[in-house]
Amino acid sequence: MHTITDAHVHLWDPARFPIRWIAGHRTLDRAYTITDYWQHVDGLPVDALIYVQVDVAPAYGLLEAHDIAAAGRREPRLAGMVAWAPLEDGAIARSYLDALAAIGPMVRGVRRILQGEPDPAYCLQPEFVAGVHALADYGWSFDLCINHRQLAAATELVRRCPQVQFILDHIAKPDIRARRHDPWRAQLAQLAEHPNVVCKISGVITEADHQHWTADELTPYIDHALACFGGDRVMFGSDWPVLLEAASFRRWIEIVDDRLHRHSAAAHEQCWSATARRVYRLP
Repeated sequence: MHTITDAHVHLWDPARFPIRWIAGHRTLDRAYTITDYWQHVDGLPVDALIYVQVDVAPAYGLLEAHDIAAAGRREPRLAGMVAWAPLEDGAIARSYLDALAAIGPMVRGVRRILQGEPDPAYCLQPEFVAGVHALADYGWSFDLCINHRQLAAATELVRRCPQVQFILDHIAKPDIRARRHDPWRAQLAQLAEHPNVVCKISGVITEADHQHWTADELTPYIDHALACFGGDRVMFGSDWPVLLEAASFRRWIEIVDDRLHRHSAAAHEQCWSATARRVYRLP
């Protein structure tokens, strides 16, 4: 196996920042540190990771970014972060983006989660589009965290922002639990037609039944994402520790590796590391 750049890792301590979506959760409502992460990946060839914001209460978003930058100075394998920003504020959000830029080069991109918005077209509001447009001026990418119902609107956002690099998280969260493939299948292919989008092979198992999923159930979704984006526009992400709701880190590695074996050696290298390093601009 190639060395791995894990493009989607979360770290948190609910005693430091309020994280409402994990409150009371049996598996997730506890601290998950960088030390815990390295214990989980022990024996696997992970040599770098990207931290992705964890949806702390918005008032703490800038503090979250400062904390991760400090952690990166202590741990060089923490190679970059995708920070939160209030992009829905449009041009005014530049004051927040300036504060992120002042943190330094650890900031590689921005994520403002969309999956929970009741309006599937929320991301097409003019102010939100303006906020996404602004990212290009900072040289930052935008992580699209959506569910399958929002794919059409997200594709239009990508079309309107051709100068921005987009990273689709979790293959757009298809409804694996209900074994639905359409219209996700056609809409993912339409999104992939835009060259400024790459796709994270991440967050798949947790969209299935956490207790009763099978690899055979997951593979049509993974294979379709690989087919749509090709070997040079996909990247591996663990979504640790959310992954632990349904599987171990090692089991997820095995599933992805099995699907990549059906593609070229170049696809292996791209997915495991090269795409993440290129898109997030790592050394």
